[in-house]
Amino acid sequence: MGATVDWLRTTTPGLLVLCGLAIAVLLFAIIKVKLEPFIALLLTGLALALAAGLPVSKIVGTAIKSGDSILETGFGGILGHIAVIIGLGTVLGAILEKSGGADVLTRKLLDLFGERGAPVAMGLLGLIFGIPVFFDIGIFVLAPLIYVAAKQGGRSLVLYAMPMLAGLSMTHAFLPPHPGPVALGGLLGVSLGWLILMGFICGIPGFIAAGIVWGSYIGKRIHVEVPEEFLVTKDDEAETAPDEGERVSDGSGGVATKTVTATPPSVGLIGAIIAIPLILILGATFGTQLLDKNSQLLQVLTFFGTPAVALLIAVLVAFYVLGVRRGSTVQELSQLTAESLRPVGMLLLVVGAGAFFGKVISATGIGTALADTMSAAGLPVIVLAYIISCGLRIAQGSATVAIVTTGGIVAPLVASGGYSQMSIALIAMAIAAGSIILSHVNDGGFWIIAKFFNMSVKQTLQTWTVLETILSVVSFAVAATLFAIVS
Repeated sequence: MGATVDWLRTTTPGLLVLCGLAIAVLLFAIIKVKLEPFIALLLTGLALALAAGLPVSKIVGTAIKSGDSILETGFGGILGHIAVIIGLGTVLGAILEKSGGADVLTRKLLDLFGERGAPVAMGLLGLIFGIPVFFDIGIFVLAPLIYVAAKQGGRSLVLYAMPMLAGLSMTHAFLPPHPGPVALGGLLGVSLGWLILMGFICGIPGFIAAGIVWGSYIGKRIHVEVPEEFLVTKDDEAETAPDEGERVSDGSGGVATKTVTATPPSVGLIGAIIAIPLILILGATFGTQLLDKNSQLLQVLTFFGTPAVALLIAVLVAFYVLGVRRGSTVQELSQLTAESLRPVGMLLLVVGAGAFFGKVISATGIGTALADTMSAAGLPVIVLAYIISCGLRIAQGSATVAIVTTGGIVAPLVASGGYSQMSIALIAMAIAAGSIILSHVNDGGFWIIAKFFNMSVKQTLQTWTVLETILSVVSFAVAATLFAIVS
């Protein structure tokens, strides 16, 4: 027995077996036991640390001092990096949605592209509005607009929904301030500016292939009608006063209220607010590359381009131009902020627990063993990252769990590889791409889409599942090609 334990703790094959067993236990706990991912990640990480023989003082610290423990540094390191960013990003998305920004963007895009180009317009709507808004919130907000466009166009709901969903999925997977990319920035030590740049470069080709090309193809072959209960009826419109909001179906038989503002904001204003943090963050990134490190201008760019500061500026601008200037009180804006932040707590706990799990993997030496095995097999780190992320996504369904777990596993390989910021950002894109592949029945998003867009399980597999896989494969192909060129 002692010889087996020593083999598991000290040899490369043993450490890899230990890691494989830990991941298997994690997946069993999430999939079969239905344990909350936060709890499952925490339990599995503690069990792996004990099984690998790490001292208790190193795992959890002592009764007097625990600040240097793996548990606290694992959680605290990543949450200190992402909590403010995700919180501010959530608030920004809430004020943009509440102001009627989605309606304004929809009307403008439909005017630009016309009836024949309406599916493309819906794709761009998802792409633009998806930058500050979480994926599921984007569906809740934009679905009623898709219903109207499909009804007016007289074509399949699939033709309009797929491009929009591709846009939402691409931004959610590849671009800050969404949780996955932000978490990867902290886990892999890469700036959000590089993640934004590589996110657009890798994600846009995937969006075009999955949302525009595949969406147009499958939308002409699978016809899904817009149920009347999904639409606002004339009687409803007549009974609803402008200042009360119009009633639209929430896709599950209930009725949601969609705020209608008497004077909606302009498209330029909405676009400018969304662009503020992106421009500031990219300014700091390029300034670091182009300016002298002692330059006063670089100091200014670095301060305002810090993601938390950039998003805070965007939130304050949005509060004023979309809130106070349009009649909202500070109390109303505070209430909106509080409501929008309620769902964020569990998300942050999952990311923190995933980072702890990754920290344990690093401390046990499993990362070094994995690097040695990968080198012997001649497998590039970007391919390994994609494969691990794909496997975790397919097995347990959560993109966030796949991202934080994979990030923790490959972080030691990245740290020891001497890669540039661009190369690390591309590895992050590979992990993000793997985290969205093959969405199926174990993914909550699968059921949201089936419900909101009136599709059977078979139709959802034929449309949404294939879309996610195309988005994943194409985006990874772009990332891998660029990685081969620059590394």
